[in-house]
Amino acid sequence: MSSSEPAAPARTRRPIERVGATVLREFVQAIVTGEYGSGQILPTEGELTAEFGVSRTVIRETMKRLQEKGMITVAQGRGTHVLPITSWNVLDPLVLSTMISNDRTLGVLDDLSIVRSALEAEMAGDAAAVVDDGARTVLRERIEEMTSSVADSRGFRDADVQFHLAVMDLSSNALAANIARALILHAVHSDRYTGLDPTHAFELTLAEHQAVVDAIDAGDERRAREAMRDHILGSWQRRRLPTERSSSP
Repeated sequence: MSSSEPAAPARTRRPIERVGATVLREFVQAIVTGEYGSGQILPTEGELTAEFGVSRTVIRETMKRLQEKGMITVAQGRGTHVLPITSWNVLDPLVLSTMISNDRTLGVLDDLSIVRSALEAEMAGDAAAVVDDGARTVLRERIEEMTSSVADSRGFRDADVQFHLAVMDLSSNALAANIARALILHAVHSDRYTGLDPTHAFELTLAEHQAVVDAIDAGDERRAREAMRDHILGSWQRRRLPTERSSSP
């Protein structure tokens, strides 16, 4: 950086021991928000070093991490290009949380809910196929926890998540469970995802969970799938912020 430039960088600085993580977060944020758009060539290493006020080592390590997340590609002699969202590792915790926190139109959360409903519906069906007395006890306990916390918003939401995780645990589909678990555990920290609490929303959610449990308890795979799918999509539509919905394309 030249002496004629003020020593006040455009980006907020963090403690030196966290500078690498901070630079990585800022890059992911810039790519997710389109500041660095798909196909764009990033500034050179020297330019980035000057812009961020960090060493070349930090920039190189950041580029390595972005490559691992599928967000950029480095071509010798052709520069570093930003990749389209279809190449990103959207289950990477930093990528997913950044996408959710910047989801102003709720398009990401719409897609997340659709994927969740498909995966969790299949796992509910799997649970119905192998249900036993132990599984019935676990699900009954999860329902009781939700019932006892219906007047406590935070407690109810925590119990809600635990119910879904319990159904996943009953499924033999470890891959679907890992993907769905990542989606739900990151989404629940977003105010956009928790959204609204319409009148009687918790009572409706509890009734829908009970329908899932009844179907699993009866060993009815088809009904369990339908109940879980309808619950996830229906509860999302109840919570979805109307002001955001009106701004969707």
